[in-house]
Amino acid sequence: MGNTTSYGANSIVHGTEGFINANSGTTENYNGGGLSAEMKTFYDKTLLELASPNLVHMQFGQKRSIPPHGGRTIEFRKMKPLAKNANTITEGITPAGSKMTVVPLTATLNQYGDYIEQTDLIETTSIDNTVIEATKLLADQAGRTLDTVVRDVLQTGTNVYYCPNNMGEYMEEVYSRSYLDYGSRLRVVDVFKAAAQLKALNVPTIDGKYVAIIHPHVAFDLMQQSGDAWIDIKKYADPENILNGEVGTLGGVRFVESSEAKINYGKLLDENVGHLKIKSYTNNGTNSVSDGCGITTPYQITVEGKFDSDIVGRLIQLNNPAYESFTAYKVVGANISSNILFIENKLGDEDYTNLYLYAGEGGRFGIATYSTLFLGRDAYGIIDINGSGTIEHIVKQRGYGNDPLNQRSSIGWKAFMAAAILADEYILRVESCSSFSYDIKEAN
Repeated sequence: MGNTTSYGANSIVHGTEGFINANSGTTENYNGGGLSAEMKTFYDKTLLELASPNLVHMQFGQKRSIPPHGGRTIEFRKMKPLAKNANTITEGITPAGSKMTVVPLTATLNQYGDYIEQTDLIETTSIDNTVIEATKLLADQAGRTLDTVVRDVLQTGTNVYYCPNNMGEYMEEVYSRSYLDYGSRLRVVDVFKAAAQLKALNVPTIDGKYVAIIHPHVAFDLMQQSGDAWIDIKKYADPENILNGEVGTLGGVRFVESSEAKINYGKLLDENVGHLKIKSYTNNGTNSVSDGCGITTPYQITVEGKFDSDIVGRLIQLNNPAYESFTAYKVVGANISSNILFIENKLGDEDYTNLYLYAGEGGRFGIATYSTLFLGRDAYGIIDINGSGTIEHIVKQRGYGNDPLNQRSSIGWKAFMAAAILADEYILRVESCSSFSYDIKEAN
C-alpha cells in the first residue's frame, strides 16, 4: 500500500482525471473505470460509512462546502460579538442601532489520498472480496488521516491548562508541558475548572453542554476518579442523540473518546538507555561556535551516548534535580562524530556535568502527555465531506492505464480538507499524563 500523501488542489491521485502508471509514474487517460453508476455509488457510500467512526475531531466543526473555481483558499466566517449597550432609549426617538461585523478567516485547501494496487492473481485466488477488504482498510486510513488534519489545527489553539501534579500531601502547579509528571492526571476538579473557564468567557455550548475529545487512557483515569459523578451514556434520558464516540458526561461536559486524541511524545535520544549524559557544557556568550556544517550558536553540549542526525530540530529536556528544572530546549545543530549538540537558548551558568538530557516533546523525563480538547459551538470550521468535499472511492479494474495483459487493478480514496480555528477562546486544551504514560512509545 502506498503512503498517505498530501497533494495540491489541482493534482491527480489515481482519480477521475487519469490513471497513474505503477511502473513509470506517469498519468494516462482511461474511460471511466468500467464501474456502473450504481456500483460507484455503493462503494462511495461504503467508504464514507466505514470512515465516519474515525471522524471525531471533525464532528463539531462549522462546515463549509468547497466553492467551485475558487482556488485553494477557502473562507470561513464568524460574527463578532456585539458590545454591551447601556444607553437608555428616549421615548419616541429611534436609537442608532448596531451592525453585524463579519470576520473572515481563511484556510488553505489540500487534497489527500492513497490507493492499494492488487494483481489478477490475488483477485482470482483470494477467498475474500478483495475490493471490500481493501475498502475497509482505506476507509480506516482516510478517516484517521482527515481527522488528524483537523486535530492538528485545533492543537495550535493558545488557551492551555496543565493539570497539577499530585505530590501526595499537596498539588504542585504546572505551567508548561515539560513539567507534567506521572501524577498529573485529569481529575474531576480539572473538568469543572475547564467548564468554568469556558462559561466565564461566554462560550456557547453545543446543544446545552460543552464537548471534550479525550483519549481512552485519560478517560480511564477520569472515570476511575469520578465515581458516581460520572454519567454513563447508558443512563442518558435521550440515548438516540448520543454523539459519535461519546462515553459519558461530567460537570456539564460531554466526553467523546478517540484513540486519535493527541499524544505528545519524543522517541528516545539514545536507543539503549533513553537519555544522553552531559560530559560538558560550553557557553561562549556572544561568540558563536560552529559544528563545521554551517550551524553556529554560542551554546553547545558534549554528551556521552549515541544519537541520530534527526535530533536536529527536536526538543531536548535538561533534568536538573537541584533546581527541579525540566525546561525544553531546541536543538539547532549537531556534530555526530564529536557527540556535540548545539541548542538555541542558554542553559544557565551552573555546572551541568553528569546531568541527563531526555526527549523534550513530552513531560518530565520524556514521559508521554495527552491533550484533551474542551470545545464550544462554532469554535472551528472544516470542509463538509458530505458535500462537495466528500471522500471519493476510486476503483480501477484490470486493463486501464498501461496494463496490456490486464494484470493490475487498484482501489483508492481521495478527499479535500481544510480547517481553521474561528474562535480561539472557544477551545481549551487541557494537557495531562495518564496511568498509561510510561507505556507509550511513540506520538500520534
